[in-house]
Amino acid sequence: MNKLASICVAMIWTVSFAAAGPPDSPVVDTGQIRCYADGNEIAYPKSSDAYFGQDAQYQGDAPKYKNNGDGTVTDLVTGLIWQKTPDFVKRTHDEAKKYADGLKLAGRSDWRVPTIKELFSLADFRGNMRTRTPYIDTKAFDFKYPGGSRGESGRPGQRDMDGQYRSSTRYVGTTMRRDESVFGFNFADGRIKSYPLRAAQYVRCVRGRKGYGQGENRFKDNSDGTITDRATGLIWQRADSVKTMNWKQALAYAEGLKLAGRDDWRLPNVKELQTIVDYRWAPDATDAKKRRAAIYPIFKLTNVESWFWTGTTHIENGYGYYVCFGQGFSAWKFRGKKMNAHGAGAVRSDPKSGDPKQWSDGHGPQGDEIRIYNYVRCVRGGVAKARTEGPAVKSGGNRRPPRADGGGRGTDRFVGRLDKNGDGKVSKKEFDGPDHHFDRLDRNNDGYLSADEAPSGPPPRRPRRPGRT
Repeated sequence: MNKLASICVAMIWTVSFAAAGPPDSPVVDTGQIRCYADGNEIAYPKSSDAYFGQDAQYQGDAPKYKNNGDGTVTDLVTGLIWQKTPDFVKRTHDEAKKYADGLKLAGRSDWRVPTIKELFSLADFRGNMRTRTPYIDTKAFDFKYPGGSRGESGRPGQRDMDGQYRSSTRYVGTTMRRDESVFGFNFADGRIKSYPLRAAQYVRCVRGRKGYGQGENRFKDNSDGTITDRATGLIWQRADSVKTMNWKQALAYAEGLKLAGRDDWRLPNVKELQTIVDYRWAPDATDAKKRRAAIYPIFKLTNVESWFWTGTTHIENGYGYYVCFGQGFSAWKFRGKKMNAHGAGAVRSDPKSGDPKQWSDGHGPQGDEIRIYNYVRCVRGGVAKARTEGPAVKSGGNRRPPRADGGGRGTDRFVGRLDKNGDGKVSKKEFDGPDHHFDRLDRNNDGYLSADEAPSGPPPRRPRRPGRT
């Protein structure tokens, strides 16, 4: 049976499954329609080609929103009702709850801070920080990049990338230097991370059915190496790949998998894989009874601290998205141990290929650990439809991400990556790191970074007080 025929069979199965009752936690598609190699955009690969089977080649349940004309938007896929326009005030954990509890909008007062799974359902992975394209449908929802006086930590000064929105999902462990934390999604740069309770983020309130996704998975062990989730309509590989691999290998592994008499397995997209994160658990949970990987125990796991590839590309840097079922480590250490920068259940991105040793100091403001070789757990079913052709490849494609060793175009690449307005230099607003890193690099104190001031390698090993993105 060829791949397209297998997908058609899977679609027939989905229809009969839905006849018995539609999924009550449907997965909204990521929105990606373009394909990528290890950085550059490419034409849609054929089934015999490398990179075949990525996110764009499987169309899921497309987002559908209804503007209710009263300041609210209904998600016609999930059934959730959202605040169309947040007030764009950043709030701490306690302030956010107080704001939601007191909100009166569209004649209703039952608004709440969304869970991380509710919030993530809105994510649109056509976003791109470089082109100032938010990770949310701006035709349905109002969004703006930070421009106020209160930063993410409560201090003055904000960057365009500080578009974090808070959820109500507390992390059961601690992050960074033992911070009590809560998960949030950054609609400016497309990542789930856990932030200190005292940190300030935006709030977009929700109402309607409670608990979308979290705690509502209805798993069935099919006794053939597969798990059906009747909440989402997805069928999962019960075991993982056992071995780690790069992104291209992960795609090939998924497309070549034969399990339970089926060969229509695929690498899950980032929103599909996040549905099986169980945020009630973490390897570093403060309650010893909750110490395990952040995944439902019905699944087999080779390594408690494992990260898993998805078929979704992080367009702004050309990396591949992965989901942390173990801790979201930094390469930096705190009291002799690697810091858990972002929490088990974080969603981040890795270079799709290369040598992890080149990234010994990590990457980004928190020195995120770079692994490149991650695990795979395949999926089938749902409402996935094969998409055989995509839009014409954009001229020049997606620029390949910078090398960890500062190779390639070096400092010119740094300016090219961050220079949003094309003036040949990087302002503090365009800079994607903490303010004190910018100040250190700005040797002539003119408020801009030119090519001769740009760093030529990875960021410093340990900032004085790591910022959060």
